[in-house]
Amino acid sequence: MARGAGPALRLLLPLLPLLALPAGRGNRTGAGSLFVSEYFSQSAQRLSFYSWYGNAKVFHFHVPEDTVLLRWLLQASRGKEPECTSMEVTVHFRYGAPPVINPLGTHFPANATVRPSYNISITLSSAVQNTTFVNITTPAAGDWFIAAHLPEAAGRIEVKGFSTPCTYMFQADMFVLRLTDMPVLEPGVAMPQTIVSPAKPLHVKVFVPKYAARMWFELRSCVTSERKACAVRVVLGSITLPQSFQRIVTCTGNVNCSISLDSLPWEKWLQIMVESLGTANASVSLEMLASFTDCRPGSTSSFLNFSSLNQSQAGSGPGSPTTPTGMALRNASDQRSFCLQNQPVVREDLDVVSVRYRLLNGPSVSVYSISPTLLLLNLNSGMDSGGSLVVNLLLNKTSLSQANATVVACVSAASPVLSLNTTQNCSTAFFQGYPLSVSTSSAEAMLIVLYPQTDDWFLSLQLICPKGQSECNTAEAKVTVIAYLTPCFNDCGPYGQCSLLRRHGYLYAGCSCKAGWSGWSCTDDTKAQSVGVQNLATLLLTLSNLMFLPAIVVAVYRYYLVEASVYTYTMFFSTFYHACDQPGIAVMCIMDYDTLQYCDFLGSVVSIWVTILCMSRVKKILKYVLFVLGSLLIAMSLQLDRRGVWNMMGPCLFALVIMIAAWVYHGVKRRQCYPSSWKRWVFYLLPGITLAFIAISVYAFMETNENYYYTHSIWHVLVAGSVAFLLPPRDKHKKPWAWSQKLTCRYQICQNDREELYAVT
Repeated sequence: MARGAGPALRLLLPLLPLLALPAGRGNRTGAGSLFVSEYFSQSAQRLSFYSWYGNAKVFHFHVPEDTVLLRWLLQASRGKEPECTSMEVTVHFRYGAPPVINPLGTHFPANATVRPSYNISITLSSAVQNTTFVNITTPAAGDWFIAAHLPEAAGRIEVKGFSTPCTYMFQADMFVLRLTDMPVLEPGVAMPQTIVSPAKPLHVKVFVPKYAARMWFELRSCVTSERKACAVRVVLGSITLPQSFQRIVTCTGNVNCSISLDSLPWEKWLQIMVESLGTANASVSLEMLASFTDCRPGSTSSFLNFSSLNQSQAGSGPGSPTTPTGMALRNASDQRSFCLQNQPVVREDLDVVSVRYRLLNGPSVSVYSISPTLLLLNLNSGMDSGGSLVVNLLLNKTSLSQANATVVACVSAASPVLSLNTTQNCSTAFFQGYPLSVSTSSAEAMLIVLYPQTDDWFLSLQLICPKGQSECNTAEAKVTVIAYLTPCFNDCGPYGQCSLLRRHGYLYAGCSCKAGWSGWSCTDDTKAQSVGVQNLATLLLTLSNLMFLPAIVVAVYRYYLVEASVYTYTMFFSTFYHACDQPGIAVMCIMDYDTLQYCDFLGSVVSIWVTILCMSRVKKILKYVLFVLGSLLIAMSLQLDRRGVWNMMGPCLFALVIMIAAWVYHGVKRRQCYPSSWKRWVFYLLPGITLAFIAISVYAFMETNENYYYTHSIWHVLVAGSVAFLLPPRDKHKKPWAWSQKLTCRYQICQNDREELYAVT
């Protein structure tokens, strides 16, 4: 049991009558039904303000089979710090895959299908903790995902350790109530059942075989114990979020009621719930009957046909010769004997959340009007729901004999669509599919399914003629199908970075955008920076480092050669780090990005360190020892935590203590204020200190993601300018650099001063 289970169980105590008994024990109620309750928990996560999908905290749960009740316990809490204010936590739910969310209202990529996620809001106002329950009856078995986040991020760049942000935590616990002996409805066999009371509905399940085209469900012989009119409600299917397509039938009187369902989920258990609408004390007896209509599949090739495998490896396209089976399918009478045509597809796993689907008979498939062509896209590995499924169709116009015909396609999960020629509706019994179409006027179509749910996905294609199917009986179309699963569509484009995110072993991908671009795949250019702005940002951040040149010149002129070397090092690596750090296209990296960043941070802190020590005017041997020792300690500190505020504040404060102690010592020794010259204070120290304080204020309080390129450039200018003002004057015994004075007499350069010691005067 994960952390946080104790408070969750205390909150669960009042719900035990509803959730039956703890896990591992059972309770028989009603007509001998055995209910078992189970509890699942995951550790709490710290919430973040939302700027991209990586800020959303994802929880992954698995709902067992035969679950009749699902209850989530959602706990949101905040810290007690003064910075903590009222906050709204948004929680999203989805079955089969992580929720596709859009809190910022950005645009999704073209051809992407998006259905709004089911979400609720939890408000943290005066209360430190808020607890919310979410109940789902007859939930679908399998993976369920929860994503929680705070409102949109403010965009301000905060220095780590400079302020204490408020801590917002979120934890999700799951309780399920399931039947261990749910009755099984056998196809074609009438099963009598009794509903004890309206408070205890009847749950049964029926297995849907593969290639089932239709199910006929009938409810008959309904009799109540009080000899009154029978009133029951039948719910077929399970709840899936964000959308649910349960079929509900209300039966009244003694007349038999029935429902027909097309395009059922193959090889899955279909849950059926029957509840009484009568009086509380009346029981209901009835009979249930389910029957299936089978679909006879045809196949364009076989997985065991090695000649077909060899042909696919050799490469077949729209102009490749058709297989004997494909030639047989040209006969309309052969097509009528099948309700669908199977096209074998091979799944090739390339990498994490990266799959390619290869057709055995080449990239193109034959599409007819009598029966649909069906392709199976397997996404059942449990790790495929964290990417994007891309399906691309390309019609070979020369292969289409009927110019006005259209190839209609449907991509659906769990259930294939087998009635495109009659209804042209891309919907199954419990799922709304994604329609596609290609024709001579529009020969290409693309579909992007973001975070496809874990299941078998089907691509159905069929030829449709505008004047009826009779003119399409002998028609054929060649369609090239390209299908693959990728972590991020188009690799997030030139203005984004695809990142793999992990939560308890589950991997999913998200795009982190830059240069003002936004959206799921960084395709929204509403706030994007133009190329001119990107070039301007690069020039400002790099050329602003040239302000170190005056500081370098002043240091060399005053014989502070070590300090000048440090400033040169800082100017060089800061220039090329910011040239490599740009989010747009104006980027130049002379070495590894991490190395440039480390050298830039190291040079900045060491520059401040050596400047303050130089101002202290301590003895040279002590100054150089502090230079080296401080630089080594700063390098170690940056390696431990590169962005910590004390990496800069620590050396600054320590150096200031040394400088103040040295100045006090010099003042006591000389019996006057040090530095003693008022001109030094007015024209050098005060301007330098003012520039330094303004630079720190800009760096700590004014930088945001939007104004970074000019506020940080101002930081460069102010810091470099303050160094030029704060450097102390040269020692009095040193003369300025004057090369003409050094070379007054050429022959005196090699004068032997030793001879003068023995001169007789």
